[in-house]
Order: sequence, then structure tokens, then C-alpha cells
Amino acid sequence: MKSLVIAEKPSVGRDIARVLHCSKNISGALEGDKYIVTWALGHLVTLADPEEYDKKYSKWDMETLPMMPEKMQLVVIRQTAKQYGLVKKQLFRKDVNQIIIATDAGREGELVARWILEKSECKKPIKRLWISSVTDKAIREGFANLRDGRAYNNLYHAAKARAEADWLVGINATRAMTCKYNAQLSCGRVQTPTLAMVAHREKEIRSFVPKEYYGMQILSGGVRFNWKDAKSSGYCTFQKQRMDEIEKKVKAEIKSGKKMIIKEVKTTAKKTFAPGLYDLTELQRDANKRFGYSAKETLNIMQRLYESHKVLTYPRTDSRYITTDVADTLKERLKACSVGPYRKLAGSLSMRPIRKNASFVDNKKVTDHHAIIPTEQFVDLQTMTNEERKVYDLVVRRFLAVLLPAFEYDQTVFTGGLAGESFTAKGKIVKSQGWKEAYENLETDEEWEEADDLAAAPKEQTLPSVKKGDSMPVAKVTVTTGKTTPPAYFTEATLLSAMENPVRYMESKDAKAAKTLGETGGLGTVATRADIIDKLFNSFLMEKKGNEIHVTGKGKQLLELVPSELKKPELTAAWEMKLSGIAKGNLQEKAFIEEISDYTEELIREIKAGTQTFRHDNLTNKKCPQCGKRLLAVNGKNSKMLVCQDRECGYRETLSRTSNARCPKCHKKMELYGKGEDQTFICKCGYKEKLSAFKNRREKEGAGVSKRDVQSYLKKQQKEAAEPLNNAFAAAFAKLDIK
Repeated sequence: MKSLVIAEKPSVGRDIARVLHCSKNISGALEGDKYIVTWALGHLVTLADPEEYDKKYSKWDMETLPMMPEKMQLVVIRQTAKQYGLVKKQLFRKDVNQIIIATDAGREGELVARWILEKSECKKPIKRLWISSVTDKAIREGFANLRDGRAYNNLYHAAKARAEADWLVGINATRAMTCKYNAQLSCGRVQTPTLAMVAHREKEIRSFVPKEYYGMQILSGGVRFNWKDAKSSGYCTFQKQRMDEIEKKVKAEIKSGKKMIIKEVKTTAKKTFAPGLYDLTELQRDANKRFGYSAKETLNIMQRLYESHKVLTYPRTDSRYITTDVADTLKERLKACSVGPYRKLAGSLSMRPIRKNASFVDNKKVTDHHAIIPTEQFVDLQTMTNEERKVYDLVVRRFLAVLLPAFEYDQTVFTGGLAGESFTAKGKIVKSQGWKEAYENLETDEEWEEADDLAAAPKEQTLPSVKKGDSMPVAKVTVTTGKTTPPAYFTEATLLSAMENPVRYMESKDAKAAKTLGETGGLGTVATRADIIDKLFNSFLMEKKGNEIHVTGKGKQLLELVPSELKKPELTAAWEMKLSGIAKGNLQEKAFIEEISDYTEELIREIKAGTQTFRHDNLTNKKCPQCGKRLLAVNGKNSKMLVCQDRECGYRETLSRTSNARCPKCHKKMELYGKGEDQTFICKCGYKEKLSAFKNRREKEGAGVSKRDVQSYLKKQQKEAAEPLNNAFAAAFAKLDIK
């Protein structure tokens, strides 16, 4: 008899098959002596659309709401129905006596496999493979320690309850809003509070009133001193008159020959520790801040590094810690990533005893998956794209940093006195680079995120050797001024942070709900946040202006029309508390769904009773070629479009899109307008260029030869230095017209 293994994706399935020696190709699977490995393509089965329950739901009509099926039905997803059929065929083979679920180790991964088994009505015994990376070693160890599938029944019930609750609330509320106001208005328990947070930030910015502040800087004995308020210990004041008086007093003292007197010289030994390992959200934030990648782009890059290259562990994790058993494999992981710029440091660390401590090793802080770290797989940097290299670099340097000791330095503070006022100067001497060695000459995360203080606080400088009581002549006195700044608009990086920790946007001060939001990771999950942000862009509820995220007119109206409960993060907190209870076996799935059904009915009653109207504020004079109604001008995430205002028509037309092509004058990304041969790049600086002319120019500049080609060529030349340059790459380079 054989065991059937169900993986979540073909790439993972093939890796498992190779380790299990399943080499015989059969339809949709690979077979060996003991195992058959098949795979899903993500979800193969999903909850049925409303019209599957009753034909009357085919028409979007307020009178048919709310839609409350007695029992939720499952349907095979049409696009992947062929693969479902192949998996089902393997499930019911007579020589298969047990199923091994090898989908992603988490709530959603459990749902992928269980829905396939439920839809096919397969009742065979289940085992569970629970691993965090798909290296050969991890797969072998996982199969040596398979778990009883029944141990994950509660996790499945929690996943099923989440899906059904989102169907009931999301589909009913979206239909009700769309029918009520005759506009495509999408809402849900995660996307609507996320949109509300962006709107709240915009309101804060609009209502912000800047205040002018004043400080003072003195140059004395070659040292910059900053005025310090004796009462507040701040470095500025909002009272101009006070600063004028201090300036007058100080200058009078200097004129009379007085000097700065050193009242205190204080040297303190300080240390800072490396930032924690990456979870997905933290990685998405850093990739957005440093490289401008969207959350979705970073997730896709991570998936390739995990599935194709196999050099990083599972990406969809919300933990920044590893377990003790993973800590035992750190030396192997260091050896694997001892390549390129990491060779010297990673190699050195692999030869020393590994420093394991609670700052990154903690079994209690790892749930489904541990932090993102390198695998034991050998790394070939040449096979990675530029984007993959950048994300891999972030993860490896953070991994190396946590294994290094603290950054240590002596901080010296001079406190000087003049005219009865106190002045401060700071300097530091680095004793040990510690974890900053992992970043070489690159900016560290601390330096990247460092924000300016309210006023110019003392900056680090090289200080001379002085002692208490010394006097220093004053060379210059400068009054500094500035204005307070409003909160910044959200970027994808900062919005991810707000979704992860939305407590400050809660209207209620419910400590229990706040704690739950913190424990469950806030709005959405690490796996879904990127899709939620993308959905808000694609629904034209949000738009980008540069790197800033703004709420559209449509989004603002939606927030005015939608029931207030749907805008609050508290709703997600309440759901997650209950879903966690189901996963732990403390709450019945049926009781939760009954509660959600009551809430859905209440929600629809509130929408039906609404008296407001929706008005399109982006109508154009251009008519829809299909239905004749006026088109709406909308800004997508990376494009400008015209879409039909009639939701049933659905016509849309792209006017322009932001390309990756750079302007030859200002080097900013250009917009691509038009269709076919008339497509033209237009830059904000005024530069224009037809697509055909752009292609010709790029060919002349050598764009036809990739970076990988160049790297391979140079590597080959090192080996064949004595040979003539008569190979294929030499020929390719010879054709380049470089002037």
C-alpha cells in the first residue's frame, strides 16, 4: 500500500517527490515505491458563489439580502478544475491507504487540503507534515516525524469558520452597498478599517497647525554646543521672546569677555543590540523603504527565493524568533550562505561557538513558522535576479547581525554654562562594531529610520580632551528656528506597520481587544496584507501620489456610507479572539457562525435604512463604447484608467501606466501613454520619446545584454585568461555600439 502526499504547489510537490524517490511521471503526480506525490495550485476548492444556492441571487437585488445559506457549499474552482480531477483520482486509488497533508503549515494551508478532502468526500486516514522550509533535510526530518492529522482538526475548524464568516459579512455588505448606491462599493472587516486608517491620517494632516520653535547653537573651542532647557530638558522653545532674551544675555556675557565654563564631563559606556530577525511584515516594510517594492512584490520575490532557489525559509511567518532545534542548525546555514559579500563574516561565524540567546531563540514565540532565515541549501548568487539579490541581502545581513555581539561605544557629554544657561555637546568613541559589522559600509536600519528631533538636538562629533572647570572661548552664537511638521502620509511600509498594530486607531479603549490585536498580528495576516492593500488600489478606493497613499473621492464616500462597525479594528480583534478559541478547542465553530449570521442581518438592516446618496466626483465627458454612459477617470496603483460607471457593464480602458523605463534626462520613471505603434513615454520633467525610438536607443546602449550575461562572461574570462576572446559573449559585446 502507498501514501498519497498532497503539496500546496507543484514546485514543493516536486521537491518532496525527489526526496521520497518518486520519479515515475503520472497525470498530475509523481509516483514511487511507497509514496505518490500530488499537488494543489493554491486553493482548488472554494465556497460557492451566491447564485449556486439559488438562481434568484444571480441578480444583485436588495430584496434578496441578506443571503444566509443553511449549509455552506464547496465548489471546484473552474480555472484549476483539471488539477482537482487529477488529485481526486489519486485519492481514490485502491492502493492508497492514507493521506499525508503537506500543504503550508498554517491555518490557510490546512484549509487548502481539507477542502479538497471534504469536496471529494475522501475519508481515508490523515497524517500531517509540518515543516518551515523545503530543503531536502527539512523534508526528510518532517517525514520521519509525521503527526496525526486529527491533531489539526481544530485548526481546520478555525480556518473554515474564518472563510465562512468573511463570505457572510463581505459578500452581503458589498452587495448591499452596491445595490443601495448603484456604484461598485467593496467592503469587508479588514479592508474597510485599513481604508479608515488612511483617511484618519489624512484628517490629521489637514487639521495640523504648524508651530514655530527656536533653539540656540554656540561654537566654542571648536565644539558645537546646543542650548538645553533646564526645566523640560528639551532643546527648543516655542517662545520667541524667551529665546531673544537668552540671545541678548549670552552675547552681552561674551562681549564682557566671559567664556563657556565646563560644568560636567560625563562618559557613559553604551551598547545597542542587533534588530530582531525578519518576519514577513518587517521584511516588506524594509524592502519598501529601501527599494520601493510594494508588499505584494516583496512577497512574490520571497516566494521565489523559498520555492525556486530554496535559499530562504517559509516567507508567510509572523514570528521573529527561531526554535532551539533550528538554532542547532545555524552552523550549516552559515556555511551555505558563505558566498560573495558574506563569505568572510559568515565563514568566520561558522568557525566559532554560536551565541544563542533569548533575543532570537524562543520556542514560546514561534507559532506556525519561525523567522525568515537562510536555509542549509548552497547559494548561487549568479542565478538570482537583481530584485532577488536585494531581498536575499536584507535577510542574510539581518541573520548575521543577530549572531554578532552588541555594538559598543563610549558616549561623552559636555555640559557647559554661560549667562546662567545650560549648553550640551555630545560625542562618541566606538569600542566594538559588533553587529554593525554585518552591514559593512551600508546604512543600518537604525540609521535609515532615524528621524530628526523636534529641534536640532546635539549631534555626535569628535570632542577634545577637557575636564570639569575648564573654560572655552565662544566663537559664534546662532539662533536656530524651525516648524513642527504634520504626520507623514502613509506609504506601503508605514501602512503595513499600522495594519500590524492598529491599536491607536481603536475608538474604544478595550484593553482586552487591544491585547488580542497585538497577539494576533492586527488587521489581516502576514499572508493577506499585501493582497488587501492591492485590492484597495484595484477597487479605486486608494491611490498613489509618488510613494504616498491617498484616499480617493470614492473611498471617502464609502467611509461615510458604510456602517460604523465595519470601519473599526475592534471587529477583527473580536473575530480573532474567537477564531483562536476554536483553534485551541475552547469554542465551537457553530456558535461563532451563528453569532456572525446575526451580525450580518443587523449590518444589512443598517445599510438598507441609510438615507445618504453616492455621487461620482470623477465623471468625464467620454462615453462608454459599450453602454453609452459617461466614463469615470480613476488612478490605479500603477496606471491611469477610464472605467464605466455602470457596474454591470464593467468596461475599462488603460490610458497610461507607470513603466520601469527611466528618463535619460532626470532618471525618473516615465509614464507610457497610447496604444500600438503610437505608444509614447512621457516624463514629468517634460521629456517625450516614442516606444519605437526608446527600443532603438536601448539596443544601441547595449540593453540587449543582461547583467547575468556580463557576470558570466567576466567569470569565464578569469578561467580562460590566456585564450583569445572568440566566444559567444565576445561576439555579443562586439556588436554593441558604445560611444
